Amino acid sequence: MMWDDYYRGDGITRADAALPTPPPWRTFPTPSPAEVFRPPQGLTDAVNAALALRRPLLITGGPGTGKSTVIEQVAAELALGPVLRWHITSRSTLADALYRYDALGRIHAHRLEQEKARAGQVAAADDVADFLTLGQLGTALLPSPRPRALLIDEIDKADLDLPGDLLDVLERGEFHITELLREAQEEAQVRMWNTDARHLVRRGHVQCTEFPFIVMTSNGEQDLPAAFLRRCVRFTMPKPTAALMRAVVRGHLQLDVGDSGPEAELIDDFVRRVASGENVAVDQLLGTLHLLKGTTGSPQENSRLIDLLMKDLASA
Repeated sequence: MMWDDYYRGDGITRADAALPTPPPWRTFPTPSPAEVFRPPQGLTDAVNAALALRRPLLITGGPGTGKSTVIEQVAAELALGPVLRWHITSRSTLADALYRYDALGRIHAHRLEQEKARAGQVAAADDVADFLTLGQLGTALLPSPRPRALLIDEIDKADLDLPGDLLDVLERGEFHITELLREAQEEAQVRMWNTDARHLVRRGHVQCTEFPFIVMTSNGEQDLPAAFLRRCVRFTMPKPTAALMRAVVRGHLQLDVGDSGPEAELIDDFVRRVASGENVAVDQLLGTLHLLKGTTGSPQENSRLIDLLMKDLASA
């Protein structure tokens, strides 16, 4: 492959130009990373401690270190089902993660039923459950024979109050749906997160029978309260080693990198940069090696490619 095989910047249409094969992790639907993830030393102990203690696992580390991939592998190995994902922003609230009530949708539906009644048509019964949807955390806390897996991604991006708000729910493993309590609805089939499946909720009360396996990730951008940290098993992703990165490259690219050569130099330089405090991610390294593997460019062209893809994430 030469670097002018695709886009050349000359304005000439090439309808027969074949695009390159994407890297394995950029094919869609995206394959599970469970088989190729390589946990660093100490992570398996932290996972097993969290499982045994029924506590959330808080993983801290820089971008691209595999923090959010851990739960995929655990869920696959222990048959915990699809991973529920709660991506945190400054606007995230506990209420939305437990359940959501579409009050406006219910008002609109009620008006439509009134119009049907005036037209002599049979109006459907008003069921509040039709306007309730469990959130990611609410679904994770439903009764189940095995724990569900929940990723709470980038907890340090949350509003300062959210970690404190989570304490009681994570400690007790339960919550109430206010709208069902208010209407004294004994039983309700409530829709689960990201599916049309429903779960029977009695007397507005959701109580887990198996505490979910929860992984929370943090980039270390915000200090979390001590009361919150006390309830977590904590693990900090270590700085990568050359041996670990060779194993990662072998798993993702089926590429065995020796102790010398351009690939080995690139890996060693990546490890050195991370150790010195630069912010470069593993997927940058993998993407660069993927392109270099199929490139017949000159050393100068390859050097430009490395400079393009291996930029420090902390710089513009």
